[in-house]
Amino acid sequence: MTSAVNSGPWLRRYRPAPEAAVRLLCLPHAGGSASAYHPMALALAPAADVPAAQCMGRQDRYAEPPAESVREPAERIVEAVTGDDDRPLALFGHSMGAVVAHEAAAALEAAGRVPVRLFVSGRRAPSVRRPGPALHLGSDAELLRAVRRLGGTDGQVFEDEELVRLVLPALRGDHKALETYEPRPGDRLTCPVTVLTGDADPVTPVADARAWSGHTDGPTELCVFPGGHFYLNDRPREVVDVVRRHLGL
Repeated sequence: MTSAVNSGPWLRRYRPAPEAAVRLLCLPHAGGSASAYHPMALALAPAADVPAAQCMGRQDRYAEPPAESVREPAERIVEAVTGDDDRPLALFGHSMGAVVAHEAAAALEAAGRVPVRLFVSGRRAPSVRRPGPALHLGSDAELLRAVRRLGGTDGQVFEDEELVRLVLPALRGDHKALETYEPRPGDRLTCPVTVLTGDADPVTPVADARAWSGHTDGPTELCVFPGGHFYLNDRPREVVDVVRRHLGL
């Protein structure tokens, strides 16, 4: 069983590194939990402290209703991760987590704490609008089919009715947050951005990922890996190597 040190309700640390010079705040995909970043925390410690966000409606927070907007958890997570800790902070978000990470980076910059780098993975740039079904308004079956098509989740999970009932509220809430999200016009970052994506991602074409360069005045880099939406599950070492290189670890 994966164990974690709770840093309040919002953050989990699977390998605390209080002496590390830099922190990497990680934000999970829609319906995902902090434990998705357990391997990354182990790989980067003790060079980096890797807190992972635990949003409402999952794991030990199942009893709480999930957030229905992107900005609400972004702002709360920023409050939790800053506190009295003034070490340099980078952010890594996959899929929905990339959008939350972007909003968290904007909140940090507004407070005068520019992140050392933003890593966005498996998500098109906020400026790219692609019409599609409003999954949060559809049936449970439609929502689960869409999630299953993306991979990244053990197929046996979908056969466990009790588990499905537990995860559905978070999945629906997260998709509502994504599908109703509107970026602020003209909102630009100044921090450097690294974009990671799979070359066969069905929901994030490479061109859509490249468009993140229009959301910062800092430098951007695009890293394309073989694989689909959850390419990072198959290539954890390569992803960690990208993070190490950009954070100087």
